[in-house]
Amino acid sequence: MSETVNLIVNGQNQELSCSANTTLSQLLREHLMLTGTHVGCDTSQCGACTVHMDGVAVKSCTVLAGQVDGAEVTTIEGIAAQGEQHPMQAAFKECHGLQCGFCTPGMIMASIDLVQSGNDLSEKAIRKGLEGNICRCTGYHNIVSAVASAGQKMRES
Repeated sequence: MSETVNLIVNGQNQELSCSANTTLSQLLREHLMLTGTHVGCDTSQCGACTVHMDGVAVKSCTVLAGQVDGAEVTTIEGIAAQGEQHPMQAAFKECHGLQCGFCTPGMIMASIDLVQSGNDLSEKAIRKGLEGNICRCTGYHNIVSAVASAGQKMRES
């Protein structure tokens, strides 16, 4: 059974037809060709599929298309402003917070949410805040450094 979903993705109005069991990650990747949202597990364990829905980080592999009707979704493709990297993207690059890059889009989206939440950005708090996102390459030290660096810049501006 097909349903129509209306939402805003990265500032653009979208009207899409899809089956009721389509996930948000499928909607983004297969219907809108926004492949920056990665799918690593399909069970909400790894966080690679993290996007922002109505300003809050969600794991898109467990959100059904019907749940996003009327929502505003931002993906990794939508966070740069006027061709300039988002401060979190720049910090991940500067602090070497990525290796293979598979987890990076979800990690960046979760990190932005963590900073915007206004919570403490101590090393312990950052590690706790990102525990739902798995990286198998970096050991997290550089990711934590990137979040702390970007967090300071984001909060100053």
